Amino acid sequence: MRFSALSLFPEQIRAGLEWSITQRALQQELFELYYGQIRDFAINDYGQVDDKLYAGGVGMLLMPEPIYQSVDAARAAFNSSWSDNDNAVPKEKLIYMSPRGRVLDQVYARSLLDYDHVIILSGHYEGVDQRVLDQCGFEELSVGDYVLTGGELATCVLIDCVIRMIPGVLPSEEAWQGESHASGFLEENQYTRPASWRDSQVPEVLISGHQAKIEAYRQASRIANTLRNRPDLLANKILSEEEWFNFLEQL
Repeated sequence: MRFSALSLFPEQIRAGLEWSITQRALQQELFELYYGQIRDFAINDYGQVDDKLYAGGVGMLLMPEPIYQSVDAARAAFNSSWSDNDNAVPKEKLIYMSPRGRVLDQVYARSLLDYDHVIILSGHYEGVDQRVLDQCGFEELSVGDYVLTGGELATCVLIDCVIRMIPGVLPSEEAWQGESHASGFLEENQYTRPASWRDSQVPEVLISGHQAKIEAYRQASRIANTLRNRPDLLANKILSEEEWFNFLEQL
């Protein structure tokens, strides 16, 4: 799987991803990362890639041609390394990180694992000329209901969210399947040694060794945290009678 990150500031994306788990995954070639500098395709010798908005407005807008050529370059770089015994056409997804896009969630992130090549465009200034988004078929994606200076940090968030589900990046699938949002609930409260810390105790059930009771406690904690912090996630959830009983027992 390859991610192609197109940006005016690809160094910012590199700085955000080439550390810790993502760096190890890159070194182990569990995924590939291509950095595309949009300014390489500037329309003149001055490196121009933006211009004023038609009909007026504050700020500058990224022009369509440099982005279009950046997409072509990313495709060419990917296709030159693509090899498949069945000569299958690689599955491609184009994403524009934008505050007006649908909000990223775990379900969407997991769906990207079905693609061979994900091209991610980081906007800057006032955004991007709509024509290139339409012509290339970019899907707009947001990381939350707020605005960033550019899409580089959002690109890092998206890539990090997806690659940790690639087999081999984490020790096992269980490492991410039990996390917040993976199962539709927020993660349960967790504890480590010492069992007693500043007059605060680890819940007895977690050190009881009774696995069934431990799992019942954890699920009840997941429900409680979701109800407290993100009740909207429970809107379409149907809890079993046993889950409700265990949850009420923990109150």
